[in-house]
Amino acid sequence: MSRFSLDGRIAMVTGCNKGLGQAIAVALAEAGADIVGVNRRPAEETAERIASLGRRYENLEAQLGRDRESDIVAQALERMGRLDILVNNAGTIRRAPALEFSEADWDEVIDVNLRAAFFLSQHVARHLVERRAPGRIVNIASVLSFQGGIRVPSYTASKSGILGLTRLLANEWAVHGITVNAIAPGYMATDNTQALREDEVRSAEILGRIPMGRWGRPEDLAGAAIFLCSDAASYVNGHTLAVDGGWLAR
Repeated sequence: MSRFSLDGRIAMVTGCNKGLGQAIAVALAEAGADIVGVNRRPAEETAERIASLGRRYENLEAQLGRDRESDIVAQALERMGRLDILVNNAGTIRRAPALEFSEADWDEVIDVNLRAAFFLSQHVARHLVERRAPGRIVNIASVLSFQGGIRVPSYTASKSGILGLTRLLANEWAVHGITVNAIAPGYMATDNTQALREDEVRSAEILGRIPMGRWGRPEDLAGAAIFLCSDAASYVNGHTLAVDGGWLAR
């Protein structure tokens, strides 16, 4: 079980003030990692939960898609000294029919979900290469990395891009001891799905397709995140692991 330990590792997790990101950050701390969170606002609850585990937490307030990724990584290194793990979790979504979708909504989603993930990965990887140190990068994809969905064109495009980007970076950076993988959550009970869960008809349709018969919970990602960030996954590279209650199997 020591291969699953993250003792002594430092992980940067974006968008960890609540929801999936918070669950991932707390899980990595439970496995022994210290955490630097990148959030648009303070993350007091996350900080308290991680402190209660005896781990260190530092919060960087930044707005992905607008602030420079190089500056974000530089601040993280200044505070923590080094980084070993990056989890690109932060994301946003906009819903509208494709015929009516605006350029502003397209650009905002792509900038946060895809562009920021790439450039954060690039700067963290440069740091790892300079240190000649192995590292782990985990992107948060989606079941819409594999499917089209409806009324979410920029989100689907960004998450399909994350799937391809994960594979490309895995190909290029394996030689440096850096693995790049992704987790594809299914329909999770988060702010992004609140409108769907409140729609009785749509919610029933979604639950009817999930073999496990329930919405996912943020903590359902904990095991996958620990695994992909640990030495236990040292030969797992370029893979996207679905945590979806069986949604894609239907």
